[in-house]
Amino acid sequence: MEVKTVLLTGGSSGIGAATARILASAGIKVYAGSRRGTVETPCEGVIPIKLDVNDQAMTEAAVADIVAREGHLDAVICNAGNGVYGPIEGTLEEEARAQLETTFFGSLKTIEACLPTFRRQGYGRIITVTSVMAILELPYQGLYVAAKSALLRLTETLSMELMGSGIECCSILPGDVSTGFTQARHLNKAALDESSPYKESIKRNLAKIEHDEKNGMRPEVIGKVILRQLRRRHMKARVIPRLDYKLVGFAVRICPEKLKLAIVRALYF
Repeated sequence: MEVKTVLLTGGSSGIGAATARILASAGIKVYAGSRRGTVETPCEGVIPIKLDVNDQAMTEAAVADIVAREGHLDAVICNAGNGVYGPIEGTLEEEARAQLETTFFGSLKTIEACLPTFRRQGYGRIITVTSVMAILELPYQGLYVAAKSALLRLTETLSMELMGSGIECCSILPGDVSTGFTQARHLNKAALDESSPYKESIKRNLAKIEHDEKNGMRPEVIGKVILRQLRRRHMKARVIPRLDYKLVGFAVRICPEKLKLAIVRALYF
């Protein structure tokens, strides 16, 4: 199957915008969905569409419109997400729901909207952009860890359920990426509480993760990884971009839990 038409969520900036440009340069038509309905750098082959993945009716309508225009939809890339930062203690329910709503449920709604088309065609590709934090939890990012972990497991479970259908699933697990996500991160109420017992460690931790993100890989690295998976005869189930993060993934698998937590605490507290 040659992938010619793709729906990409979270396509206005960062990883999404970079991925859209890379896929378009490879001759793939990309419908880049976002709440703003714009893209960072307009280019041929990238069609911005207004899409809020939290709105099921809008998502279903977007998929139907693409199929009506193109006659098919070959792949969907679930990249839309957000970041809520702060200690779990004191987290408000609405803050937790805000993190899960877009990152997890938004992806689920998008996948569900595409599956009937993929079923009719007898083929389709589903890629979810999760995170290394789906397999390696970091302090004060518990909500983000929970959302990305849930999305990773959902993708891999769905892959099993779809075996023999012609529909394949792949999850991409980026490490630190230099994008506007750092500035867009939402600090929860507990993180902003000046009387919090976590106050000092939050300052050190936030400085560490912001430094790592600003010095992280370019978003184009993720776009190229996604393109390679779309071009493969069969996609891999799980892909961790860049060797250093692959080594992190390997270490997580073999390292005793107690030692892993001690190392993470030493690095991030």
